[in-house]
Amino acid sequence: MKKSKFVKSTLILIIGGFITKILGMIIKIVMTRLVGTEGIGLYMMISPTFMLLITLAQLGFPIAISKLVAEDRGNNKNIVFSIIPISIIINIIIIIFLLFFSGFLATNLLKDPNLKIPLLCVGLVLPFISISSILRSYFFGKQKMIPHVVSNVTEDIIRLITLIIGIPIFLTKGIYSAISFIVLSNIFSEITSIVVLFIFLPKNFNLTKKDITPNAKNIKDIFNIGLPSTGSRILGNIAYFFEPIIITNILLHIGYTNNFIVTEYGILNGYVMPLLTLPSFFTAAISQALLPVVSNAYSRNDVKYTKQKIRQAIFFSLLIGIPATIIFLFFPSLLLKVIYNTNEGISYIKVLAPLFILHYIQSPLTSSLQAMGKAKCAMMGTLIGIIIKITTLFIFLNLKIGLWGLVIAISTSTIFITLHHIYYVKKYLN
Repeated sequence: MKKSKFVKSTLILIIGGFITKILGMIIKIVMTRLVGTEGIGLYMMISPTFMLLITLAQLGFPIAISKLVAEDRGNNKNIVFSIIPISIIINIIIIIFLLFFSGFLATNLLKDPNLKIPLLCVGLVLPFISISSILRSYFFGKQKMIPHVVSNVTEDIIRLITLIIGIPIFLTKGIYSAISFIVLSNIFSEITSIVVLFIFLPKNFNLTKKDITPNAKNIKDIFNIGLPSTGSRILGNIAYFFEPIIITNILLHIGYTNNFIVTEYGILNGYVMPLLTLPSFFTAAISQALLPVVSNAYSRNDVKYTKQKIRQAIFFSLLIGIPATIIFLFFPSLLLKVIYNTNEGISYIKVLAPLFILHYIQSPLTSSLQAMGKAKCAMMGTLIGIIIKITTLFIFLNLKIGLWGLVIAISTSTIFITLHHIYYVKKYLN
């Protein structure tokens, strides 16, 4: 029964992930065709800040809630709904921060004052993302994956429609207005997701005062699990946040033009990385289904079953990752032309594709460590990997090899973090 539930959950997430990945690809195609390489480059310049702020706004709450609900420790409704007011307060603090410092980030760090408004727009989107993530984590904990899949699909459909209608309108006001609108389009899609998730709540579902009253123990448990769990993501996103800042400042200093930096960074992070991470819908589905299963089994000291599920997750990740890598190596030009209508980035793909086999198994390994209560270990591995990445980035950017410095930095970091996680998963299960 446990096995069939895990397989069923994984299959649902894989099918849903495939659909949302296709929709995401279409969204990317629409964005690329409408705003061009320059627009994609500008959007990718603020994307690291966006990702970092999302992580800070969530503080690992979704992972913690999913784990606690899976272990069925008590009042699950209280676990979910009592944390929402705290989440909203955190989001308000981030919005206030952006009101005061978005100009500094745009002008002094990203070297483009016109990015101030898109950065401010990021703050408006965050509360909606946080609430939908918290609601989604409840269904993950219950191993009910259909609500997650349906909410994701409808969310992407609404975002696609919004972008098709809105981008041409805002482009008439300038490229930066169009970028701001792309950010704000997330509000419409996240509201859709929240409505869908509420629809999937049981018909007899009702909230009492006890359910929404903050429970000190539940909140403490959420923070104790959430903060270490989100540590890896925060560290990764901090590195991602500083990435365009470091690249822009070093390359400008050694003689590259701002136009070259924005264009090449847009090619690498707007075309190459999304293409190489296409199989991630599969590994993400496996990781999401794996977390509650491993958490439940490990809490019962069922080491044999835990090992079996982790091995299964890695096997399935490689099952899609290896063929995908072969396709990327042999048909990069065709894929770039069909998806993005460009031939830019072929050389980057040929170097990075083989290393992404390790990237594909990194996600289930991280989920395994988090589910076993070893989130601090995952965070430490990520921290060391980030230090390696930033150090490598500084060294190779100064060798005047353009964005190849970033390619080398990504490669070394991916190798270290994956090998670190493999070692410690094996250690904690022996």
